[in-house]
Amino acid sequence: MTSAGKFSKVAAGKSNSKWNDCLRRYGELYQRENDPRSEFNRDYNRILHCTAYRRLKHKTQVFFATGHDHVCTRMEHVNHVSAVSYTIAKCLGLNTELTSAIAIGHDLGHTPFGHRGEYILKSLYKEFLSEDFWHERNSLRFVDKLETLEDPNGKDRNLCLTYAVRDGLVCHCGEVDDRVLSPRDEVRDLYGIVEAGREAPFTWEGCVVKIADKIAFLGRDIEDATVMGIISREERNDLVQDIKRQLEIKLAEVNNTSLMQHLILDLCKSSEPEEGLMFSEQSVELIRVIKRFSEERIYNSPRLTCFKEFASLVIESIFDTLRDFYSPRPMDIIKGLKNAVPYYPSLAGTFLDWMIKYSDVDLETRGKRGHANDVVYAIDRENDYVQSIVDYISGMTDTFALKAFRELTSFDYAPELWEVRRGIARGTT
Repeated sequence: MTSAGKFSKVAAGKSNSKWNDCLRRYGELYQRENDPRSEFNRDYNRILHCTAYRRLKHKTQVFFATGHDHVCTRMEHVNHVSAVSYTIAKCLGLNTELTSAIAIGHDLGHTPFGHRGEYILKSLYKEFLSEDFWHERNSLRFVDKLETLEDPNGKDRNLCLTYAVRDGLVCHCGEVDDRVLSPRDEVRDLYGIVEAGREAPFTWEGCVVKIADKIAFLGRDIEDATVMGIISREERNDLVQDIKRQLEIKLAEVNNTSLMQHLILDLCKSSEPEEGLMFSEQSVELIRVIKRFSEERIYNSPRLTCFKEFASLVIESIFDTLRDFYSPRPMDIIKGLKNAVPYYPSLAGTFLDWMIKYSDVDLETRGKRGHANDVVYAIDRENDYVQSIVDYISGMTDTFALKAFRELTSFDYAPELWEVRRGIARGTT
């Protein structure tokens, strides 16, 4: 909800001229009697309980499969963004329920293995579908078309989120350290946004999450890189001294808490509804210095080279294997996957379930399983089949992708399985 603050008159609320557009849902959502929740709070709960949110705990933020309990995962990052955006919204008088709903859902479309996974899927998407893949648009796709919850009758239904939340998801990326950020005025077809990071959100609350997404990782990536031995304490101390000398900012340490505190307070002090959300020039330069340090010392570290190559091998192997099952006769796809389950139980089994839930390949089984969500794929179309593979892979956790890859590299049943796959390719299975 909103509180007293200098942005309270432009907050997402009943007095805002955008209010009705903000509340418009993507599809019709059933109603519950005596529900005390606001529409945005209901969105928050629906995202919280969906499977894509649960999987964030096993998705890479920067460092993958570390086995270290205290290194940031994608879920922890999402919670950091939620905390930062809540604090900013509360201070400015904006709608904290809306910022919380956008924040908790903003990375649902992120791939396994972090930005490396996104890079790989982007390449595959361009090659096979001649389109661009970007995780913000994939977040929108997931909440609109792929994520479901059981309704009171036990039927799977789409999430049907509000426009303001969906808009915040697809517009959450883009640079924010070199310009003033204000919401756009017009209602857009969100699927008409075709370029990543270029569109301002529709609400001030969406703008807050866009900024919070950048604030949240600056210090944490440096902390994690120190834990992993990629940067040293001495390098961090040198960074602190450089900041003090160049920018005259008194930071005792470059870590998550100190940077969050400094940037949140600076943003709230510097921003005005008439001018927009902005940092002071000093803080803009601070963000640039830290991003440059992280780019040089962390993200391009030679220590990450093997990880990037391995992530490529895992994702491309899974993609190629599933693509081999394609047939212009949809039931042959299902037959092939069923035959492969003994050999690839996790991969073939769950992809078979994915096909039944989201495609038109077997509507009778789909109905018996209680899938009342939208049909997404016409599986006799090869492009739809490729799209289904990309969607399926992008929803994976790191750990599941590794499990599937281990199945692919096991040769216990290889002769029989390759005969099955060759039969599919020849159309004789």
